[in-house]
This record gives sequence, C-alpha cells and structure tokens, in this order.
Amino acid sequence: MFKQIKQLFSSFSEQPSIMQEHDLKTAIAALLIEVMRADSEQQADELQTLALTLKKYFNLSDEDVAQLTEQAGESLDEAIDYFQFSKQINAQCSAEQRIEIIELLWRLAYADGELDPQEEYVIRRVASLLYVTHEDFIAAKLAATKLS
Repeated sequence: MFKQIKQLFSSFSEQPSIMQEHDLKTAIAALLIEVMRADSEQQADELQTLALTLKKYFNLSDEDVAQLTEQAGESLDEAIDYFQFSKQINAQCSAEQRIEIIELLWRLAYADGELDPQEEYVIRRVASLLYVTHEDFIAAKLAATKLS
C-alpha cells in the first residue's frame, strides 16, 4: 500500500508542474498584459506604454521586449490564476518595489485615457496578492494619474 502511494507521488514529481515557475520579468510582464487585456480592447497607446515600460523597467531592447511580451502572453494564456506570477514578485521584490509595480499597472490602465472597471478589478486583485495596503494602492493610483 505504501509502495503504491510512494509511486503515485513520484509520478507527480516527474510530470511538469501545472504551476510553472516564472522569472521576475515574465511575471511582471504577464500582469501588465493582463491589465491591458482586461477591457477587451487593445489600444495602440496601451501597447506602446507596455513596450516602453518593459524597456525602461528592465533595460531591454525592442527585440527583447517583443520576446518577453510573447513569452509572458503565452504564460498568461496557460495560467489559471495570478498566484504563479505574484509568487515570483513577492519572493524577489521589496514592499516598495511591489508598490512600484502596482503603479506601473495603473499607468498602463490609464494609457488609453480612460479607466475600465475591469482594469481596476485586475489591479485590485494583483495588489491584494502582492500584499500592497489599500493606502499604498490608492497612492500608486494617484501617482499614476499625475503622470498621465
């Protein structure tokens, strides 16, 4: 009996995990893309803001941004929730960096000149998963609107 249980668990460990490990860049890019997709309309302003954000935040070339965006989009399509992305961010970022990521999400949401309720919902969920307080969530939103 114990041998069968042990074999069962070992077969699970041999199979690729459903919840893949992502690097920090992919995790942040995936969450940015999710905000962009939230309103079901991809505007040119949002795509441009996404590319500029990734270039600036990670010091990437245009080619690297395209590759990262494709990889993050695929990871997002396969994901069942945001946890696999937030897990990487929480493990590698300080509280201040997590607040900065929320501000990046707000900037992307405001890139097209209007905030869709679905975009706000996604950012609120991500902020909760990143353990960003409501005060910091609002401060990040206000900071993003000042820059828009």
